[in-house]
Amino acid sequence: MNNTMFAAIAQTAQAPLVIRHIPRPVPDKGQVLIRVHAAGINPLDTKIAAGGGAHARQPLPAVLGIDLAGTVVELGEDVHDFTPGDEVFGMAGGIGGAQGALAEYIAVDARLIALKPGSLSMREAAALPLVFITAWEGLVDRANVRAGQHVLIHGGAGGVGQMAVQIAKARGAEVYATGSATSLDFIRELGATPIDYRAQDTDSYVGLHTDGEGFDIVYDTVGGSTLDASFNAVKTYTGHVLSCLGWGQHSLAPLSFKGASYSGVFTLMPLLTGKGREHHGQILREAAALVEAGVLRIKVDPRRFGLGDVNEAFAQVAQVRGQGKTVLEMAGE
Repeated sequence: MNNTMFAAIAQTAQAPLVIRHIPRPVPDKGQVLIRVHAAGINPLDTKIAAGGGAHARQPLPAVLGIDLAGTVVELGEDVHDFTPGDEVFGMAGGIGGAQGALAEYIAVDARLIALKPGSLSMREAAALPLVFITAWEGLVDRANVRAGQHVLIHGGAGGVGQMAVQIAKARGAEVYATGSATSLDFIRELGATPIDYRAQDTDSYVGLHTDGEGFDIVYDTVGGSTLDASFNAVKTYTGHVLSCLGWGQHSLAPLSFKGASYSGVFTLMPLLTGKGREHHGQILREAAALVEAGVLRIKVDPRRFGLGDVNEAFAQVAQVRGQGKTVLEMAGE
């Protein structure tokens, strides 16, 4: 095997990524070396490339790319759950100073990956990890979503939102989701009752869908004023608000006066701290089980990007022009 590889490198903030030959990584203890077939492009990747995303702690120059799908080619010491040739997927690099997935090979902590569902293409599998883990950590880990609950997902057609809708449905909840007028049909296809947030205010849809009682769980995937609206939409006493973008300044008074709960979701924590990495692998195995059961799907943008098209792919994500998750392919399937 050649000891070098091609990779897309963000050299400085706000500059185009460049394709360079760099040394191929060698798996350390507890790591596997993966031949990357596809890498999902997330908004966070584009923010880091633009000089933002300070919470991801990824200094430039760097190889970016958080999500990947590929084939295991080499095992580090003390790896026993995978064998060369296994097709895997995961959220495994691109932050905290670690090499990302926009390269032909990546060495990753074996705890962060799982076997790829056989029914998914590499492109589809690469689109799943970050958004699914974020949705699961909120709905299941924090709120224990279950049958009989009324669940509201803000931003139901977005990456995390569509995962949250499907997870809540799979666990028996009655699901509602906000979106713009153009996204309502897609939300309905996912199995949720769509709510046009521009046409209905919070009091209106809370009254219509919960008889004014409020939702058992509200998951905010949008942030800003949507989190404030979530505090007003949740049920008194037993309600639980979740947010994966709760980073602004917000008044807790509406939530406090209801005696309700709030949980923040910060999916990058295991990659940044090393704590809880096994749980990411467990969550991905849950994703694979839902895919194989036919109750989870991911919408991937139909445009095909190769490594040489990385800047076009980043522009599509940054400008929100994709019709689904944007994925870059390192190797043909």
